[in-house]
Amino acid sequence: MSEKVIEINNLSKKFKDILAVNGLSLNVYEGDVFGFLGPNGAGKSTTIRMMLSLIFPTAGDIKIFGKSINSHRIEIFKNIGAIVEKPDFYGYLSAFNNLEILGKISRINPDKNKIYEILELVGLKERAHSKVKTFSHGMKQRLGLAQALIHDPKLIILDEPTTGLDPQGMKEIRDLIIYLSKDKNKTIFLSSHILHEVELIATRMVIINKGKTIIEGNVNALLDAAHLKVQFTVSDPDKALSLINENSYVDKMDVPAGKNLILFMSQDKIALLNRLFVENGIEVSSIVPTRSLEEYFLSLMEKN
Repeated sequence: MSEKVIEINNLSKKFKDILAVNGLSLNVYEGDVFGFLGPNGAGKSTTIRMMLSLIFPTAGDIKIFGKSINSHRIEIFKNIGAIVEKPDFYGYLSAFNNLEILGKISRINPDKNKIYEILELVGLKERAHSKVKTFSHGMKQRLGLAQALIHDPKLIILDEPTTGLDPQGMKEIRDLIIYLSKDKNKTIFLSSHILHEVELIATRMVIINKGKTIIEGNVNALLDAAHLKVQFTVSDPDKALSLINENSYVDKMDVPAGKNLILFMSQDKIALLNRLFVENGIEVSSIVPTRSLEEYFLSLMEKN
């Protein structure tokens, strides 16, 4: 397995009587597009702020690139780019000038070609010399991503990077994240509430709730292990329901609409149920299994 880029062990953060993060542990490996998922109030933003030393943990340890952020903060942060919530800029300056200033603050003094290259990468080259105060919220999100890339970091931490973007803009940011991962060998830590977006691009993920890790692993492997939502179209739904109630093939089901039965079950039970229907004179005209990160996420939240 690749080297660990982020290693979080038993991390906790308490605000007076509120335990926002509660013994959280996770690992991010080199080359991951790592989805950081959880409901509102799960502790995602608090965790990211601790990773970036914006706030300090009550307990636990964070290592990035194999080193503790407590003792190697400056060295580590030279190789991190981040967007945390709403990025802010000098509104009276152009996008180009903002990046130029931010580059100098980072002590890299990027040349003009480098700045134009990054602006083109995030879809803002044509507005390079427009004042940022004329930008929409979505355009400021793009500029925030450009800011995160200006010093060519190894690790990119993105907290809700598609907020305020239209569907086309979301697709462009998604494509950019994939490009940065595959072509530029960046490790991406992506916090998002848009589960479908994460499902399309993440290689590994963790789901947290109430400040704790619920599950962590390879996205495809976790979804393969999850139960499926399966639509059976049958000739006799009432008889099919009776058979389902007599057997243990199905975990739960929605109220059927017409001849469609919406069932939640493991993959290895689909063929068994289909055979049961056929053996009892029920014609099955279609079986449509689906699995999504959203369904998996919601099923875990019900248990936790």
